[in-house]
Amino acid sequence: MTLGRADRQGDLFDEAARFCEESLPENSIYRFLARERDRLFPDELFADLFGERGRRSVPPSVVATVMVLQRLGGFSDREAVEQYSFDARWRYAAGVGGYAGSGAGAGGFVHTVLVDMRARLRRSSRPDRIFEVGLAAAAEAGLVGRRRVVDSTPLYDAVATMDTITLIRSAVRGLLGAAAADAELAADAELAARLCGALRSGDGYAGSGKPQIDWDDRAAREELIDSRARDGYGLLALLDGRELAGPVTEAATLLATVLGQDLQTSPEGVFGIARRVAKDRVISTVDPEARHGHKTAARGFDGYKGHAAMDPDTEIITATTVTPGNAGDASVAEDLVADLLADTDDTDDTDDTDDTAEHTAGQTQPQQPVEPQQPVEPQQPVEPQQPVEAGAGAAEDTEQPCVYGDNAYGTGEFHDRLQRAGIADRCKTQTPTAAGGLFSKDRFDINLGADLGAGTVSCPAGITVRIHPARAGGGTAYFGSACTDCPLRAQCTSAAGGRTVSVGPYEQTLTDARARQTDPAWVADYRGTRPKVERKLGHLMRRKHGGRRARVRGTARVDADFRLLAAATNLARMAVLGVRGATQGWAVAA
Repeated sequence: MTLGRADRQGDLFDEAARFCEESLPENSIYRFLARERDRLFPDELFADLFGERGRRSVPPSVVATVMVLQRLGGFSDREAVEQYSFDARWRYAAGVGGYAGSGAGAGGFVHTVLVDMRARLRRSSRPDRIFEVGLAAAAEAGLVGRRRVVDSTPLYDAVATMDTITLIRSAVRGLLGAAAADAELAADAELAARLCGALRSGDGYAGSGKPQIDWDDRAAREELIDSRARDGYGLLALLDGRELAGPVTEAATLLATVLGQDLQTSPEGVFGIARRVAKDRVISTVDPEARHGHKTAARGFDGYKGHAAMDPDTEIITATTVTPGNAGDASVAEDLVADLLADTDDTDDTDDTDDTAEHTAGQTQPQQPVEPQQPVEPQQPVEPQQPVEAGAGAAEDTEQPCVYGDNAYGTGEFHDRLQRAGIADRCKTQTPTAAGGLFSKDRFDINLGADLGAGTVSCPAGITVRIHPARAGGGTAYFGSACTDCPLRAQCTSAAGGRTVSVGPYEQTLTDARARQTDPAWVADYRGTRPKVERKLGHLMRRKHGGRRARVRGTARVDADFRLLAAATNLARMAVLGVRGATQGWAVAA
């Protein structure tokens, strides 16, 4: 398929376009896309996605416009194509004119065009180009400063969470299907027969429904679990040591994971459901990357987490990423502020270069032969750009970088990374707590000293003990027998061996962070800035389909879809702020 190109000539007598021009407000996303579409999404931007032979595609500028409006409205692919075919605003934004328009895609296209475009973008070297061009335009217009607010929100998966029996049967059925579909295994009739012959439960695994048993009968349930588990382990034993194709290997790995995470063996050798929840538990064989997650201790969900960073002054989203639901927020914090970290690293490199230049200023440098210069052409006078209003969030170059985040980002490692990069730290740190209202760790005086091995910890009763370093970093202070006759024992510990205090590798960093957040100026800045990201996440999640609930499966696809949603939201925000393309670049209208 070759690159299709949009007709940029336009029709001056198009009634639909004139109606939209007169009816839509100036800050409408439809007028913004109609005006800036060719600058944002020129067809040439997508040239690498297409070949040199075949029929012409629907112009990518048209498809990209539809994708943006689709994500803003929370439409499915079929609904988006229907909107494009019959909504004059969509056609006006895409630049195809009214219903008498001509050209590729002018009369509509099938929904699989959107599926194909997403697949082409995912396979390309720049899968996030729609987000990137919008963010670059916002930055050029002065809407991206050096402050970031980071947060996350749950994204519900697009599949049903499975119980143990359904997981096992689905994994077995997937392995049998992968083996039958593989060309080499399908040609090996003996192996195919042995796979089917390894099943001893009498279950053909043809359907996805549960076996018909009396679910109120405990013995029947236990027999069902044991028999299906033995089927699964029998298949794995048969494939053990054999060289398998990729899909069969993946299916066998998934089956082994499902069996290992949910089952345990009794002393009699009977398989049963383990009374625990395995770490990183697979909850569906249809989407094996989805996980149980907790946004708070009392609120759980199944699926993924969408993480975002935004400029608090302009509400432009600067970075996004998606992780399984059980991932901690701080695990991707550096990715969200990578632009600030890169800027500070570049500044450090420049400072080192300047220091080197000063050091060698007094040394005689060997002269290099000078090439004759070409005569310089007189430059044309450059028209001044439109000034960016302060209310639009124009960032000064001298603004100190700063990161805001809630308790989930207040880890010692992230605090330390921001400190080393010279970035102002407004990430809140959790106050230590202890079960039963006992003395928390902040009641102890921890003196790390120059060497952790020489550090000490003093308890509220004035007893001081040495810190025993751990091989992985940090250490532990044991009070032991000193707690036996201590008058504060009932308020400090209920352990028979006395109180122990764990000292982490970033203990001093966390202590300093807790001290900073008691400053009234710090509190006022935090409370006035960090909540803005909550509103922005609310904008992203206001549509259920494709917002709070994912439309696709797998981390990579959910991540791309979430970033496309952020791109569409950014473009809508830029329309509200009055961003316009000018001869010298992008600027905010005066």
